[in-house]
Amino acid sequence: MKQYMINYFESIGEPPHHNLKCEIEGCGNRANDIHHIDARGMGGSKLKDNPENLIAVCRGCHDKYGDRKQHKEMLRDLVQKRIKRIGDLHGKGFFSIQ
Repeated sequence: MKQYMINYFESIGEPPHHNLKCEIEGCGNRANDIHHIDARGMGGSKLKDNPENLIAVCRGCHDKYGDRKQHKEMLRDLVQKRIKRIGDLHGKGFFSIQ
Protein backbone atom coordinates (compact mmCIF):
# COMPACT_ATOMS: atom_id res chain seq x y z
CA MET A 1 0.00 0.00 0.00
CA LYS A 2 1.33 3.44 -0.91
CA GLN A 3 2.27 5.86 1.86
CA TYR A 4 -0.39 8.42 0.97
CA MET A 5 -3.08 5.77 1.41
CA ILE A 6 -1.65 4.81 4.80
CA ASN A 7 -1.66 8.51 5.76
CA TYR A 8 -5.29 8.83 4.69
CA PHE A 9 -6.50 5.82 6.66
CA GLU A 10 -4.52 6.87 9.75
CA SER A 11 -6.12 10.31 9.52
CA ILE A 12 -9.64 8.87 9.57
CA GLY A 13 -8.73 6.50 12.37
CA GLU A 14 -9.55 3.31 10.48
CA PRO A 15 -7.53 0.37 9.24
CA PRO A 16 -7.09 0.23 5.45
CA HIS A 17 -10.18 -1.16 3.75
CA HIS A 18 -12.13 -0.85 0.53
CA ASN A 19 -15.52 0.15 1.95
CA LEU A 20 -15.05 3.91 1.83
CA LYS A 21 -17.83 6.12 0.56
CA CYS A 22 -17.09 8.87 -1.93
CA GLU A 23 -16.63 12.13 -0.02
CA ILE A 24 -18.37 14.25 -2.66
CA GLU A 25 -21.59 15.45 -1.07
CA GLY A 26 -24.66 13.74 -2.48
CA CYS A 27 -22.73 10.98 -4.23
CA GLY A 28 -22.71 8.01 -1.84
CA ASN A 29 -20.95 5.62 -4.24
CA ARG A 30 -18.07 3.46 -3.09
CA ALA A 31 -14.76 5.32 -3.35
CA ASN A 32 -12.25 3.77 -5.73
CA ASP A 33 -9.46 6.31 -5.35
CA ILE A 34 -7.70 8.49 -2.82
CA HIS A 35 -7.22 11.66 -4.86
CA HIS A 36 -4.47 14.27 -4.37
CA ILE A 37 -6.17 17.68 -4.57
CA ASP A 38 -2.82 19.30 -5.38
CA ALA A 39 -1.20 16.77 -7.69
CA ARG A 40 2.11 15.19 -6.81
CA GLY A 41 3.27 15.49 -10.40
CA MET A 42 5.97 13.36 -11.91
CA GLY A 43 7.96 12.13 -8.93
CA GLY A 44 5.99 14.54 -6.77
CA SER A 45 6.52 15.72 -3.27
CA LYS A 46 5.79 13.71 -0.17
CA LEU A 47 4.34 16.92 1.28
CA LYS A 48 1.42 16.36 -1.09
CA ASP A 49 0.68 13.10 0.80
CA ASN A 50 -0.67 15.04 3.80
CA PRO A 51 -4.27 13.99 4.61
CA GLU A 52 -5.37 17.60 4.15
CA ASN A 53 -4.54 17.12 0.45
CA LEU A 54 -6.31 13.76 0.08
CA ILE A 55 -9.95 12.91 -0.57
CA ALA A 56 -11.69 9.57 -1.19
CA VAL A 57 -13.67 9.64 -4.45
CA CYS A 58 -15.53 7.24 -6.73
CA ARG A 59 -14.40 6.88 -10.33
CA GLY A 60 -17.16 9.17 -11.67
CA CYS A 61 -16.38 11.98 -9.22
CA HIS A 62 -12.64 11.55 -9.81
CA ASP A 63 -13.24 12.03 -13.53
CA LYS A 64 -15.59 14.97 -12.93
CA TYR A 65 -13.75 16.86 -10.16
CA GLY A 66 -10.18 15.56 -10.02
CA ASP A 67 -7.34 17.60 -11.50
CA ARG A 68 -9.65 20.50 -12.38
CA LYS A 69 -8.67 23.86 -10.96
CA GLN A 70 -12.24 25.11 -10.75
CA HIS A 71 -13.11 22.36 -8.23
CA LYS A 72 -10.06 22.50 -5.93
CA GLU A 73 -11.67 24.88 -3.44
CA MET A 74 -14.78 22.68 -3.17
CA LEU A 75 -12.59 19.61 -2.59
CA ARG A 76 -10.59 21.45 0.07
CA ASP A 77 -13.84 22.48 1.79
CA LEU A 78 -14.99 18.85 1.86
CA VAL A 79 -11.67 17.79 3.39
CA GLN A 80 -11.98 20.48 6.07
CA LYS A 81 -15.49 19.18 6.90
CA ARG A 82 -14.03 15.67 7.24
CA ILE A 83 -11.26 16.96 9.50
CA LYS A 84 -13.78 18.78 11.69
CA ARG A 85 -16.14 15.77 11.83
CA ILE A 86 -13.33 13.40 12.81
CA GLY A 87 -11.93 15.90 15.29
CA ASP A 88 -15.38 16.29 16.87
CA LEU A 89 -15.72 12.50 17.14
CA HIS A 90 -12.38 12.29 18.93
CA GLY A 91 -12.91 15.37 21.08
CA LYS A 92 -10.35 17.43 19.18
CA GLY A 93 -10.75 20.38 16.87
CA PHE A 94 -8.07 19.13 14.49
CA PHE A 95 -5.89 16.10 13.85
CA SER A 96 -2.29 15.71 12.93
CA ILE A 97 -0.34 12.86 11.39
CA GLN A 98 2.93 12.28 13.20
